[in-house]
Amino acid sequence: MERISKAQVKLVKSLQIKKFRDELSLFVAEGDKCVSELAKAFELVQLYREDENATRTEIEQMSGLRTPQGVIGVFRKKSDTIGSNQIELDLTLALDGIQDPGNLGTIIRTCDWFGVHDIYCSLDTADCYNPKVVQATMGALARVRIHYVDLPAWLKAQQSPIIGTLLEGRDMYDSPLPKCGIIVMGNEGNGISQEVRSLITNPILIPSYPKNVETSESLNVSIATAIVLAEFRRS
Repeated sequence: MERISKAQVKLVKSLQIKKFRDELSLFVAEGDKCVSELAKAFELVQLYREDENATRTEIEQMSGLRTPQGVIGVFRKKSDTIGSNQIELDLTLALDGIQDPGNLGTIIRTCDWFGVHDIYCSLDTADCYNPKVVQATMGALARVRIHYVDLPAWLKAQQSPIIGTLLEGRDMYDSPLPKCGIIVMGNEGNGISQEVRSLITNPILIPSYPKNVETSESLNVSIATAIVLAEFRRS
């Protein structure tokens, strides 16, 4: 197999930066499992394996991980990350300003587990092709569609219930939950923005235990997403 060139090493390394991912329409994934899962849904442009077509040093130079896994795949981005107004009559997730790549990746993986096939993201949400996001999804990016939209405008065009986790919301364990709708999760520090908050039709609360006792200020957004999706699927 043909050995990797210095130019290829430089190109793969550049995909750690959003500017170059956008310019080249490429993204990178690492590890056998993640690469093999993504290859089911994305075009695999190039595959590098340690001791096959790349040395350990070259893999380390290209990798974004502290401990490179010896396999790096370069994939072509899909062009459908700009969302449409059409949603399925099921649960859909909307993300309002999620900034942490690890949180976004975990949320995508959680949606895959609970059968949520579409996530609509505000334009200031982290890039789903960020290598840290891709790794955190563990391949779920192959099965969950990510759309970037003007979130307030998109929500205004929907007919489904818009569900949001708010401190003034109703205890979700004591309230009937709609069978389908759009679940909104907000920014790690500021929660759901005021503009999006005004569009919520079904405010809910994840209660702390015991109730009315001082606890942490809030749950991690990826954990909160998992709790909400689990309760919706259970009920």
